[in-house]
Amino acid sequence: MVSGKEYVASVFEKVKEQNAHEEEFLQAVEEVFQSLVPVFDKYPKYVEENLLERLVEPERIVSFRVPWVDDKGQVQVNRGYRVQFSSAIGPYKGGLRFHPSVNQSIVKFLGFEQIFKNSLTGQPIGGGKGGSNFDPKGKSDLEVMRFTQSFMTELQKHIGPDTDVPAGDIGVGGREIGYMFGQYKRLNGYENGVLTGKGLTYGGSLARTEATGYGTVYFAEQMLKARGEDFTGKTAIVSGSGNVAIYATEKLHELGAKVIAVSDSSGYIYHGDGIDLDLLKELKEVKRARISEYVETHPDAVFTRAGDSSIWSLKADLAFPCATQNELNEEDAKTLVANGVIAVAEGANMPSTLKAIDVFHEAGVSFGPAKAANAGGVAVSALEMAQNSGRTAWSFEEVDEKLKGIMKDIYDNSAAAAKEFDAEGNLVVGSNIAGFLKVAEAMSAQGVV
Repeated sequence: MVSGKEYVASVFEKVKEQNAHEEEFLQAVEEVFQSLVPVFDKYPKYVEENLLERLVEPERIVSFRVPWVDDKGQVQVNRGYRVQFSSAIGPYKGGLRFHPSVNQSIVKFLGFEQIFKNSLTGQPIGGGKGGSNFDPKGKSDLEVMRFTQSFMTELQKHIGPDTDVPAGDIGVGGREIGYMFGQYKRLNGYENGVLTGKGLTYGGSLARTEATGYGTVYFAEQMLKARGEDFTGKTAIVSGSGNVAIYATEKLHELGAKVIAVSDSSGYIYHGDGIDLDLLKELKEVKRARISEYVETHPDAVFTRAGDSSIWSLKADLAFPCATQNELNEEDAKTLVANGVIAVAEGANMPSTLKAIDVFHEAGVSFGPAKAANAGGVAVSALEMAQNSGRTAWSFEEVDEKLKGIMKDIYDNSAAAAKEFDAEGNLVVGSNIAGFLKVAEAMSAQGVV
């Protein structure tokens, strides 16, 4: 009989051969595969069913052109994607990312991660992801509208409330979701549950905007509790300044921590007295300005340009990478450890490299991997879907309480799985296994499809 290690290694070799140039996807697959070896030793039927090779191949990948007209009357062309990875436990669910870096590798890694993340929430949703290499930065509202309408004209052929339900991600906020929903409605009629992250006036859920940031902090709260600690008096670094970073900062302040640094692609702000959350929201949610403008209101704060030094060079008790993939590398991790960090919770998707994660584990730092720690956003998206289906709306407090319970369950289930498979305290292993087992059971029950 083939051992779990042999089976995993053979499948990974095949994945590398078939996806040789998709670095981000291979990184995500490798991280998950490393955790699953003991699962196949315990459940050999999954080897017999070749379940891993089936899971790592998307059910469907859609790639399409997106032509649109800019404000100068010139025709522009971007590329759009939707990867429908796994529907074993429910309709495809995952965000849309608009950013110049978007390519098939990135969309596939995000979709693959989404399978396990969605499984961990306990909600009946499968894994998918999509986006475009369109950059909304610097575009007028009319340009964004024209692009998103063109994008949705093609995407709407492949999605639906019980088939595939996209949401937002980097570069896709309330404005973009609104335009896309309007175009979908124009072409298909009113189907409330086809997108999540909608505005409150047309089927959105309270606490959806805050969900990923809040959820990351709720997960970190459980990690600290396991160490016999809490947020009181702790200092924190939060990379990024989008929704996840803003609302992680907000919840950290509420729970007694002090966030001393945030960032965007231009650099980072260090403010020893604590980040001014109202100003951060004004700059990023209202003005869509660069983080450097923060010092115009707070001259005692320090702005450091990107490339001059890393936000991870600062000393803090807690670190929350909430910007983008692979933003925190091995050297950054060593610096954080040397500066006394005790816990790291990932608010972005795969923001830490594999070597950085190894550094944290070796140093005894509590580490919350993205597929567990940042699952709050998709969890509340699933709650939005439930509200849409029931033609009802829950209060902010109701949704927030449900979110907090989901994040605690994710932590508990991940910690329990790690312990069961002889990796106690390793939440990377635990979340990968806990997420995988639910999907594996569903796939096995449904036969070879």
